[in-house]
Amino acid sequence: MPERVVADVSPSQPDPRQDPWREGADAGSGKGAPARDALRLLGERKALLVHGPAGIGKSTLLAGVAAAALERGTAVLRCSPAPEDAALPYLGLIDLFARVPDEVVAALPAGPRTALLTALLHRPGPGGRPDALAVRVAVLDALRRLAGTAPVLLVVDGVQWLDEPSADVLAFVGRRIDDAGIRIAVAERVAEGRRPEYTHWCPPGAAELAVPPLADDGMVRVLLAAGIVLPLPVLRAVLRTAAGNPFYAAELGRSAARAGLPAESGGLLPVPAELRSLVLAPVAALSPSARHALLVACAAARPTLPLLRAAGVAEPAAALDEAERAGVAAADAEQSVRIRHPVVRAALYGDATDAERRRVHERLAAAVAEPAEAARHAALARPEEDAGTAAALMAAARAARHRGEPDAAVELAGLAVRRTPQARPRERDERLLEAGDFACDAGRWEESERAARTVLARSDSARHRVRARLVLLRGAGQALRDHAELIEDGLRDAAGAPELEAALYHWAALRGLLTGALAEAAGHARHSARCAALAGDGGARIAALSTLARVLSLAGETAGAADALAQAVEVAGGGPRSWGLIRMRAVLALDSDRVEDARRELAELLPAAGESDGVESTVATLVALTRAHVRAGACREALHTAARCTRVAAAAGMESAPALYAAALAQTFGGTADEARRLAVRAVRASEADGDQLFLLRALAALGQAGLFSGDRMQVAEAVESLRQVARIGDRMGAADPPLLGWHADLAEALVGLGETAAAGEVLREARGHAGRMPGSVLASLERAEGLREAADGRPKEGAALLRSSAERLRPLNLPVDLVRTLTALGTVERRARHRSTARALLSEARLLAERAGAVPLADRAAAELARVDGTVDGAGVTELTPAEARIAELVRVGATNREVAAELFISVKTVEGTLSRLYRRFGVRSRTALAYALASVPRVPRETHP
Repeated sequence: MPERVVADVSPSQPDPRQDPWREGADAGSGKGAPARDALRLLGERKALLVHGPAGIGKSTLLAGVAAAALERGTAVLRCSPAPEDAALPYLGLIDLFARVPDEVVAALPAGPRTALLTALLHRPGPGGRPDALAVRVAVLDALRRLAGTAPVLLVVDGVQWLDEPSADVLAFVGRRIDDAGIRIAVAERVAEGRRPEYTHWCPPGAAELAVPPLADDGMVRVLLAAGIVLPLPVLRAVLRTAAGNPFYAAELGRSAARAGLPAESGGLLPVPAELRSLVLAPVAALSPSARHALLVACAAARPTLPLLRAAGVAEPAAALDEAERAGVAAADAEQSVRIRHPVVRAALYGDATDAERRRVHERLAAAVAEPAEAARHAALARPEEDAGTAAALMAAARAARHRGEPDAAVELAGLAVRRTPQARPRERDERLLEAGDFACDAGRWEESERAARTVLARSDSARHRVRARLVLLRGAGQALRDHAELIEDGLRDAAGAPELEAALYHWAALRGLLTGALAEAAGHARHSARCAALAGDGGARIAALSTLARVLSLAGETAGAADALAQAVEVAGGGPRSWGLIRMRAVLALDSDRVEDARRELAELLPAAGESDGVESTVATLVALTRAHVRAGACREALHTAARCTRVAAAAGMESAPALYAAALAQTFGGTADEARRLAVRAVRASEADGDQLFLLRALAALGQAGLFSGDRMQVAEAVESLRQVARIGDRMGAADPPLLGWHADLAEALVGLGETAAAGEVLREARGHAGRMPGSVLASLERAEGLREAADGRPKEGAALLRSSAERLRPLNLPVDLVRTLTALGTVERRARHRSTARALLSEARLLAERAGAVPLADRAAAELARVDGTVDGAGVTELTPAEARIAELVRVGATNREVAAELFISVKTVEGTLSRLYRRFGVRSRTALAYALASVPRVPRETHP
């Protein structure tokens, strides 16, 4: 029996002139968004009904509401009835009134007081039963008296088990809430997809809140808090089956932690007995024919009424009608069958006997039209080894991979391996290697490695051992630094087999690219292309030439890169389509300022290849598209693309340096400096752990840009260190590609910001030595940095000329973000030269372009400079602040929140908000970041200390 909880009702003294519920949106800020939503609804409607299935988090939500209410000085009266409490009259009321002060009850009129004390079992009443009306009047009077000193919240967690007399009292009170001091919040357990049944006990006009499923990251936190740590494939199965229900996740996780995943379960996670009993309670009353129809629907991948009929279900529509009335399943207008919740599907399947499941799969094998699905059902119907079944399954697995269904391919290939007779070990190893390759596509790295190492340890075939090493290399992702031995051992086994040598030399080239050994990488890529040509393997040759193009481009050898890419395109013209080639062509177009060409190719590539093209390949495409969006001034799209990239990597359990870099880059130009720096630091650490010099360069550059755009001198100093490291790594690698030279320009600009103009000049001289035939954006970025350096050294006229030249280079290239940076720099120089009208025009254009692009940090920077032009800052760069404004401004400048400012200065949050609003208007800005830029010219006021 659950413990009944009665919350503390000893509140702090509120201001009786205020309605605390009107502050619901701000209260309980630490309790999460659902609790804030609930408090807001209570403020609007005075009563709230929270509902959802068992374990979804209703009690947690109400606990958050109660805690937030207590923080605001509210008296919280709570009861949590259990099923066995429903027959005990007034037990709910006893719980609710357990800690109401005695003096409140003592002040009631004699008749109602006696009835209430009788109901609460404090004294015997006439006839042993209290007068029902007198009890209701007494409760309402008592609550009103209590609300005279503090707001009151009644919380009933589990209204479906509340005894009827208490529920009647609650309904009576709810209908008579005529003041702002009393609120009622109740929770009701309902079956999946069902409506609440106890709304008649709630006050008229009560708000309803269906508790939403918890997101996967929240579910993982629930599991970790319960001490449940699962391998990634098991975790995925738990999250998929629990579908956002924390209780289901914990129960499934405990069971799976003990037993793991069965080899063959129809793709469904076993459900422990207690949970199975809970979720199948509505099924108990169904007829045998309805239960059988549900089992067939659970076993099928895409159940429909016609499929159930073909599989031997006599009257599937009638059976589904019965199941729908029980709230278990339903058929839609297209006759598709939907089980209400994945855990119900898994429980129904697991509740059947082995024999029942096999008979169902046998009938489905004959009924489904799709060959792969038929092969899967046939295998699950016949668990014994069979060469014919294994061959059919393997063909089905290859077809699934071709269709872009990597998880289905892994399952089918695994079944094929287990159905392959032990007497055919080489055939079994062949299929095991294919299964490992398919597992790589799906991001199931542990399964992939297990398959490859099994073959590597036992196979007497040199070819199979080489292929096992290739699977292991593929599973290593960006972390190729420590895998030279796999390549070397593989080359010994592959001697004389050019198709295998081509693959291994290609991995050697990729390893050289990631570790920064560009000359070595180019040699391996050329060797790979030659071996592939000997073997007649067009796909391998295209891959090698594409990688060679990337290596040469990174080294600044643009002509050689263009030639390698042209060769790859020529081979592809009469050979296989290569997603890698398309991506590489787009990347080189991006680095050559053909940004729209790059965006178009990458955007077309994703639907064509999609997430089915292997996790790492998909991540690479999304990273390139994020870069393209940023350069094209589509920063909102960049944020969405980077988020998608993060989801793909997270679903595969990867700490992906490329995905983290993409997220940091998108935040740098379209989000916030703090989030950009946090993600960039993670990307740096992940790249260092992998030994990936290529993405270490990019991550450090993003970290430097985030600091450069922040407007904070300390962060600009940190940006200099990051960008200097970029330059050092680039020098070691022999890199000289357009992005690297652009980052040199960023370094020079950051140095100018710190007043180190001589050091900036050295950086720019070195960069110009590599510029050669660089695209226009690189030359424009170098001119921008040079113009800022000239102006900082007291030559504003020369600096402005360079900045105008930079802007003119950029305008025809349609690169809004680059142009915004140059226009802002030029506007700043013109403002300092007292050319206010020119500065105003330049900065207004910069702000408009940045806002259109969604480049928030750059828009803030332009807005702050414009504020200085438009009279909010005087000619000396200083505006007059009151002492109070100065103290608040200083705290905001160093990153304090409104609440932290209020606490530091012993003022209200509303005072802080009002002051900031005035400062926003005065400086002509709309955000804290922009205000920080605008305040950069204001003398700092020492922070006061308080006893």
